[in-house]
Amino acid sequence: MEGSRLGRGGGITGGQAVQPTGIVQYLIPIAVFVVIFALRARRMSQMRPLKLERLWVVPAIYLAIVVANFVAKPPTPTAWIASAVALLVGAALGWQRGRMMQIHVDPDTHALNQKGSPWAILFLMAIVLVKMVVQGEGRALGFDVMLVTDAALAFALGMFATTRIEMYLRAKRLLDAARATR
Repeated sequence: MEGSRLGRGGGITGGQAVQPTGIVQYLIPIAVFVVIFALRARRMSQMRPLKLERLWVVPAIYLAIVVANFVAKPPTPTAWIASAVALLVGAALGWQRGRMMQIHVDPDTHALNQKGSPWAILFLMAIVLVKMVVQGEGRALGFDVMLVTDAALAFALGMFATTRIEMYLRAKRLLDAARATR
């Protein structure tokens, strides 16, 4: 319908698509997020092999993404400070998240297995929701969106890296203890 107009909640005005406003702009991403997280939570709550030699892969990939982002659009001095603080906060929370992961050593084969804790899943879900709200409301409150994005990237890097460092150190200790008792 050329030239038709729909109400405020989104739709077409003057032949152009309009972004959804109000609560709809939050409900759609939240609904998608909940569905994805429900599928992810089911997988995370199952016991699966833990390969110590592969724990570095996700942080290394994420580090490359963060570096590429910072090189492509260098942060302002304020964004560097915010990113450093976010990295430290992410590292502290990542360590706690790592501690929530269950690690098991098979006494006979010494195979390592991990199982995500329901608390770790909820913890990650809360962090992502807070990030979504801050990024969504940040523009309305006058926040520098690039600063928030840079800080969020640094936060995630700190969290992913220290989660895996904590898991590595604990799994290594458990594995050494299991070998010593044999």
